Amino acid sequence: MKSKPAPDFATARKRHGELVGQIRRHDVLYYQKAAPEITDAEYDGLMQELEALEKAHPELTTPDSPTQTVGAAPGAGFGKVRHSVPMLSLANAMEDQDVLDFLDRVRRFLALAESEQIEIVAEPKIDGLSCSLRYEGRRLLRAATRGDGTEGEDITANIRTLDDVPAQLPAGAPDVVEVRGEVYMRRDDFTA
Repeated sequence: MKSKPAPDFATARKRHGELVGQIRRHDVLYYQKAAPEITDAEYDGLMQELEALEKAHPELTTPDSPTQTVGAAPGAGFGKVRHSVPMLSLANAMEDQDVLDFLDRVRRFLALAESEQIEIVAEPKIDGLSCSLRYEGRRLLRAATRGDGTEGEDITANIRTLDDVPAQLPAGAPDVVEVRGEVYMRRDDFTA
């Protein structure tokens, strides 16, 4: 498949502005209003187009570009929580080469020989609510959404209603621990 030539700078700058506006709008709809208007695949397509423009014209990349940030600012309905360590998002791998490039980065980071095998595990993508659980003294202190990666929403009261999330960790657990993952509802539970 032959790639299209990069657009001239003026055209790229105009399209970049359009894409940034669209993506930010969809971020607010998805993260703050829980009312997405496009599919994940359509959103990923917008992000891929923006990434390609920024790769062709690096001067368009700014620190607040959607390619450099995650999520959206926390909504107004919840208290705010500042993450002790930024809560980032995983990148998508759409092509075989994306996975091979990732494995090359892992090899370099771990100083592994190119011939050394890396074992990986893949799971179906679960799209839920990114959540951080902070335990201190082995007790659940706080639960927060990812928000913009730096600041999220305090959802501690909501999380305490979930039977799968322990209010207290067993003896021997670290005094301070933060667990991050996805909160989701299985389809059969939703139907019930």
